[in-house]
Amino acid sequence: MVHPFPQSPSMTSINPTYKMGTNDHAAARLITVTITLLMAITSAAQQAPMRIWDKAPATYFEESMPLGNGKLGALVYGGTNVNTIQLNDITLWTGKPVNQEEDKGASRWIAPIREALFAEDYAKADSLQLHVQGHNSQFYQPLATLLITDKNNGAVSGYRRTLDLDSALCHDHYTQGSNTIHREYFASYPDRCIAIRLKSDQKQALNCDITLTSLVPHNTRGRGSQLTIMGHAMGDPNESIHFCGILTAKSSDGQINATDSIIHVAGATDITLYFVNETSFNGPRQHPVTEGAPYLERAIDEAWHLVNYTWDELRQRHIDDYRQFYSRMSLTLEGAHEDTTRTTAEQLKAYTDGTEDNPYLETLYMQFGRYLLISSSRTEGVPANLQGLWTPHLWSPWRGNYTVNINLEENYWLAEVANLGEMTMPLNAFVAALAENGQHTAKNYYGIDRGWCSSHNSDIWAMTNPVGEKNEKPEWANWNMGGAWLVNTLWEHYLFSANKDYLRQTAYPLMKGAAEFCLAWLIPNPKNPNELITAPSTSPENEYVTTEGYHGMTCYGGTADMAIIRELLTNTLAAAEILKTDAPLRKELSQVLPRLHPYTIGQRGNLQEWYHDWRDFDEHHRHQSHLIGLYPGSHITKQDNKLAAACRRTLEIKGDESTGWSTGWRINLWARLHDGEHAYRIFRKLLTYVSPDGYEGSDKRRSGGTYPNLFDAHPPFQIDGNFGGTAGVCEMLIQSRPGMIELLPALPPSWSSGSVKGLRARGGYEVDMTWEKGYVTEVTIRNSQRGKVKVMGNDASKTIHFNKQNTKKTFTIYPER
Repeated sequence: MVHPFPQSPSMTSINPTYKMGTNDHAAARLITVTITLLMAITSAAQQAPMRIWDKAPATYFEESMPLGNGKLGALVYGGTNVNTIQLNDITLWTGKPVNQEEDKGASRWIAPIREALFAEDYAKADSLQLHVQGHNSQFYQPLATLLITDKNNGAVSGYRRTLDLDSALCHDHYTQGSNTIHREYFASYPDRCIAIRLKSDQKQALNCDITLTSLVPHNTRGRGSQLTIMGHAMGDPNESIHFCGILTAKSSDGQINATDSIIHVAGATDITLYFVNETSFNGPRQHPVTEGAPYLERAIDEAWHLVNYTWDELRQRHIDDYRQFYSRMSLTLEGAHEDTTRTTAEQLKAYTDGTEDNPYLETLYMQFGRYLLISSSRTEGVPANLQGLWTPHLWSPWRGNYTVNINLEENYWLAEVANLGEMTMPLNAFVAALAENGQHTAKNYYGIDRGWCSSHNSDIWAMTNPVGEKNEKPEWANWNMGGAWLVNTLWEHYLFSANKDYLRQTAYPLMKGAAEFCLAWLIPNPKNPNELITAPSTSPENEYVTTEGYHGMTCYGGTADMAIIRELLTNTLAAAEILKTDAPLRKELSQVLPRLHPYTIGQRGNLQEWYHDWRDFDEHHRHQSHLIGLYPGSHITKQDNKLAAACRRTLEIKGDESTGWSTGWRINLWARLHDGEHAYRIFRKLLTYVSPDGYEGSDKRRSGGTYPNLFDAHPPFQIDGNFGGTAGVCEMLIQSRPGMIELLPALPPSWSSGSVKGLRARGGYEVDMTWEKGYVTEVTIRNSQRGKVKVMGNDASKTIHFNKQNTKKTFTIYPER
C-alpha cells in the first residue's frame, strides 16, 4: 500500500524524629548523633553532576551518546564537517501478528520425548525436540539517519561532546576559525519529538545542508522548511509496519529552503530542528497495513503541535518531565568528584587497569542505568528490548528482540528499587498480549488447555511459541518458562507499591494464568511418583555431560524450571491470599508446592543444575538460571545455610569472568549472599573497558564489560548489563522483603562512607540513609501505606509503626566504635 506524502504546513507533613529506644536488643551499642553532626553529614551528601563526555566526535556506535523519550531515540555522534544523529522508533519492527494456529498438533511429540527421557535416551530426546519448534522472532529496525553537513571552511579546535544525565540534555561545541558553534539535543516525552538547536557566536555564520536517509526502504521529500521521510520495515510493504517522520527547520535570521531531499540553511545565527515520527503499529493483534494506526495524521499533528512553544519552553517541559523520575534517587560516595580533565573513556580505561579507584565513575554508571530505563521504557505495550531502543544496524544482533530467558527480566530489575516503578508499565499490556497468544502456544505445542506460556524469544507481536524453526539447539529454542518468570516483574511492582488495585486488576490474573499452565505442565516423577517435575526440560542455553559421557541439552526436572515454578506458585498463592480469592486454586497450590522436586547439592558442594549430578559442558557458562531462587527470586535466603552455601559454591566454580549481562546478574547474586566485597569485585569487572566493535587498533580490548559511552558490552551491545549493574549497586545498599528492610547488607569496604536518597523497599517504603565507616548514622523512611516494618542495620533491629499513610520517620543512630 502506497501513501502520498503528507502536505504538512510549514512550521515558520513530617513526623517528629524517632530514636531507637533504650530497651532495644542492641541499644547498649547505640548512641544518638548530635544535631551538629547530622547537619554536617546532610550538607555533605550532595551527588556530583552526572556527565558522560568526550573530546572528539564518535567514530563508532559504542562512542555515541543516547537520547530517548521512551519511543523515539537518538544517537548523537557529533562531528564538525558532518554531524551524524542516528534515529530510532521503538515500534518499528519487521513482521505482522502471529498465526495463533501455527504448529497446531505439535504437542503429539511431547509423549515420545518423555518416553525417551525416562528411558535415559537423551540423544533421542534432543532430536525429537526439533519437532516442537516454531518460527523465530522478527527484527527490531533502525528508523533513519539525520546528517548535518557544515558548508563553512576553516580549521576546527576545542571540540567537546557531553551527555548530562541530570537533565537528559546532550551538548557539543567547537571553534571554527574565530567562531564557536554550540549545539544542544534532547528527546522530549511530553512533546514526542527529537529537538536540536545549533547556535553560532558570530552573527549569520551558520551554513549547512540537512538530510534524512534510512537503511530501510524509504523516500524523502523536501518542501519549504521541512523534510518528510516515509518508508516501511524490511519485507513486503503490504505486510509491514510503515512510518512517517517529519523534520522541521527554523531560524531567527537565516534563509531556509528545502529542495528535493535536502534542507539548505544559509546565513543563520541559530537553527532549530524538530523531528517527529509515527508508525502504523497498532497493537500486537492488528495488521500494520489493513488495521494500522493513522500514522500520517499523527505525525502531522505532532509537527503542528510544536509551533505552540518556543525552544526554551520545549526544553523546560522536557527537563521537568524527565526530572520527576530521575531526581528521585541520588547516591553520594566518599571521594566521588567529577573529573573534568579526562574523558569518560579515559577514566574507564584507568579504572580497568587498576591504577585508581573512581567512586564518581561508579556512581555515574549506576545513574546511567536509571537514565537509560527512563529513556527507553515509556511506550505502552512495548518494553525496552535487547538494545533498549537504540540500534544503528539493519539486522540487529539477536534480532534486537525480547529474550525472555533472562534478558527482558534483567531490563527491569532496577526499576522498583531505583524508584522508577512507572517504567515497568509497558510490561503490563505486553504480558497481557503474551498471555493471549500464549494460550494457543500452550495448546498447540504442549497439549495444555489451561493457562498460558511464553518461550525463549518474543517481539513486538508478542510471539510466544518455542523458536528454532525445526533445526536449532533445544538448549535455548525449547524452553517454555518465559511467561512464568516474566510475571514476577508484575508481582514485584505490587510488592514495592503495595497497590492492591494493581494486584487485583493487572498482576494477579496474569500470574494466575502462568501458574495454571505450570500446574498442568508438571508431571509425577516416574522414579518417585509423589514428586512433581517438568519433562522435557532444559537449563537456558547450557549443556550437560552425563556420567556416561553424553553431551546433551534435554533433560527432566531441570533445576531452573523448578526454581521458576516454585517462585511463581509461591507468589501466586500469596497474591490469592492477599486478595482473598480463588480458594480452589489456593488449595491446589498449597498441595503442589511441597511436591516439587527439591533442590539438591552436588558432590562439589554446588547447587545442582540438573536432576542428576552431571557436570556442565562449560563450567564457566554465562547462565546461572538455577540460582533464580536466590536472585531475582526470594525463596532462597542467606539464612538457608546449606542452600546459600551451595549457591556460593556454584558462583565460585563459575568464576568471575563472563559476559556483560551475566556479570550484572552475578553482582546481585553475591549481594544477596551479603558478600559486599565479592559483589564489588564483580561490579568492577562489569566496568571493564571494551573497545568499540569495529575498532581494530593495536590496543583493542574485547571482553564482557563496558564500551566508551558506558553501554554494556556483552559483547556486542546489550542493555541488560547496564540495568543489572544498576540493580546490583542498589542490592548492595538495601534489601527487603515484605515487613523487613535491611540497610547496607552487602556494603563493600570501598564504599565505607556515603549517602543515598530515594531507594525503594518492598511494602511501599522509600529510604534515605547516611553511613560513615560502614555504620548507618541516619535513616529516613517514608511510607505509602499504614503498617509496620522491621528495620535491620548495624547489627540491630527496630520495628517501626506507621499509623498514617504518606508520613516520614527519621532515625538518628550511631553504633559504638
